[in-house]
Amino acid sequence: MTTAQADPTRPTSAGARPYRLALIGGGPRATYAVERLSATLGRLGGRGLQVRVFERTGDFGAGQAHSPGQTRTSYLNRIGCQVSFAADETVSGAGPLRPREERPTLHEWCRRRFEETGDPDFDLQPEDWPRRYVHGLALSDMFRAFAADLCRHPGAELHLHREEVVDVEPLDDGLRVVTASGAAYPADEVLLLTGHSHHDPRLSAQGARLAEAAVLGGAVHVPHPYPLDRVLGPDVAGPGAVVGLAGMGLTAMDAVLHLTEGRGGSFEEVPGRGLRYRPSGDEPAAIVAFSGSGLFTFARPDNRKPGDGSGDHPGTFLTREAVDLVRANSGRPYPTTDRVRAQLDFDRDVLPLVVLEMAHLYYTTLFGPGAALLLTQRAMPSYVAFLAGARPGGEDGLLPALEGAVAELTRTLGPVLRGEQALFEAQKAVVWPVREVLLHWVRTVYGAPAQYEVRGCLDRSLPPACVLEGRTSPSRLDTSLEGNRFDWHTAVRPVGPAGSAEKYRDELLRFMARDQAWARQGNLDNPHKAASDGVWRDLRSVISYAVDDAGVTAASQRTFLRRHTGHHNRLANGAAPEVMAKITALIEHGLLDAGTGPQARVRYDAGSGRTVVEGPHTGARRALDVVVEARMHPFDPRADVRPLYRNLLDRGLVRMWRNHARGDEDDFLPGGLELTADFSPLRADGSVESRLTVLGAPAEGARSFLLSALRPDADHYVMRDVLVWLEGFWARLARGGEIGRFPASSSESPVIECGQVER
Repeated sequence: MTTAQADPTRPTSAGARPYRLALIGGGPRATYAVERLSATLGRLGGRGLQVRVFERTGDFGAGQAHSPGQTRTSYLNRIGCQVSFAADETVSGAGPLRPREERPTLHEWCRRRFEETGDPDFDLQPEDWPRRYVHGLALSDMFRAFAADLCRHPGAELHLHREEVVDVEPLDDGLRVVTASGAAYPADEVLLLTGHSHHDPRLSAQGARLAEAAVLGGAVHVPHPYPLDRVLGPDVAGPGAVVGLAGMGLTAMDAVLHLTEGRGGSFEEVPGRGLRYRPSGDEPAAIVAFSGSGLFTFARPDNRKPGDGSGDHPGTFLTREAVDLVRANSGRPYPTTDRVRAQLDFDRDVLPLVVLEMAHLYYTTLFGPGAALLLTQRAMPSYVAFLAGARPGGEDGLLPALEGAVAELTRTLGPVLRGEQALFEAQKAVVWPVREVLLHWVRTVYGAPAQYEVRGCLDRSLPPACVLEGRTSPSRLDTSLEGNRFDWHTAVRPVGPAGSAEKYRDELLRFMARDQAWARQGNLDNPHKAASDGVWRDLRSVISYAVDDAGVTAASQRTFLRRHTGHHNRLANGAAPEVMAKITALIEHGLLDAGTGPQARVRYDAGSGRTVVEGPHTGARRALDVVVEARMHPFDPRADVRPLYRNLLDRGLVRMWRNHARGDEDDFLPGGLELTADFSPLRADGSVESRLTVLGAPAEGARSFLLSALRPDADHYVMRDVLVWLEGFWARLARGGEIGRFPASSSESPVIECGQVER
């Protein structure tokens, strides 16, 4: 794209200097910010603009998490057609858009690169899961394109700094950005896009406990596993070592695949049995994965929904309007006078709506659209009463009426299926379409070929059961009409405690096999995956609407982050089925030990002098040589391994966001910064620091589910947040950018080629 050009003949005042913008953090959000900034440079007029981007890794556009240089064994947990890099027509107020060919999706970018190189890593279909380094290559490429576009404007200059920023100092006429090398750069405003970091174990209670147990037992403690190739190399986790991974989510699976496939091991397809792992001999002796739940994330389902979001589940019961009614009728006043919105208790006031929505979508998927009206009507009276303030008790308190409707469905379908009652006789007793519902159930459970045969039986007035006898469900669903009942507790804890590590391992493997079969059926056709994907992904914004900005009490938010974000991660934010198949193969091989079960703990065993992990429910106990904190840490400037945010706190430029508690309870400080609606931080004294803008992880305290790649055709919140900053940026520049507003400064660095990396 060529941006609108300022008139190069327009004079600027002698001695005037450009407006100075610093971006701290050069990862994906920097790519999105530079895209919008360069596209709207026509608003610069005759003023000058100096942009500095600081990225400590030097991977501009990608950052560390999406580095193009990372190991090939890590995957993105988003399909290629659902990742983009630039604003599109769905983003309200975006301003000038690039031509369509200049804003590809990740899938489209990969297809172009495959045509150029023939590299199979780029040979992806729209629904495929890209390797994460591929996303990094695309981000870097798009950043370079957007940066070049910015540099083409005669009034703009761009400086790229491969340096870590450690402090931002306030000055009378702006700010000073200080790097780890001691260099200092003046700025009129700073956009913080630092992404995720990790905790210093000396500043984190949990990290300190793990580190102490490791050191006492002579084990190596790894507080953060990235970059995998440098942190978990053979010198740390070599052959013969037993590596303990504290975590079983996406980070842990990255580490597992790096230590196995990344060490030369391979997977081969065995007909009828799935994958088999063939070790190289360079792997650790064992990898022990453990967590509070004892479960890996569940397999992400094959996506059958349009990439533009038009097929996302809209919500029947869990809606913003429902949350507003619950808040109006059951909310409690905020403990202090600085906030007026009433607060909810998530488990009491919101979770029952989540569970009802999941159950309704589950049964609608199982029995089809023909049953939807019956299911909705039966659930409606108790739902309306709930909105008005009634509380039937428990997270599944709204389900009895829905289960009653399911019982009616099975009572009616059973005799028809067994040939005990003619279809037309059954239809006389109910208003919902018996034939349509029966055929949909058959297709869901047995597949399309069975549905075809059952349709033929119904057409000839023959009992359908005879063609189903002996068949199994290709999706591992229960084949009885009375089976496949939704249960919230089973949904979030499908594997219960077992008496031994072997029994737990076997139960876990059986569930993982079922789960992967459910995933292959897809997020529209499998009841389990439709319910999880449709509620915890498609309606995630409604959950955020209920919780964010102190929408729930301090105690409830603490529970939400401890318990329900884990439910979200397992149910709807897991790894691709290909990854889960590899994890399954490694458990079956025996190299990956997942038998510790739930609530595993690492401790120093004085008797043996070793660091051990123990499973209280399984009796498992293993000595560890390496202890890896294989999970992402929540943002918390007090514990962050990087000094930047601690220094901002110490200077009073920012302060922690807090959810005030009632009575003698403790306020909850989840770790994020207190920000205004336009993402400027509040200073320690409560005033607004308008020269700073913060996007992404540091806003996690008041907001939830913020880590996400930009999605196309969805008016995505990541781009909307960028636009909030951008509008404020142009307004600030207009107010302060009049001729002569910025006097020349002798401290300005000499101009170099625009976009060149400075060291």
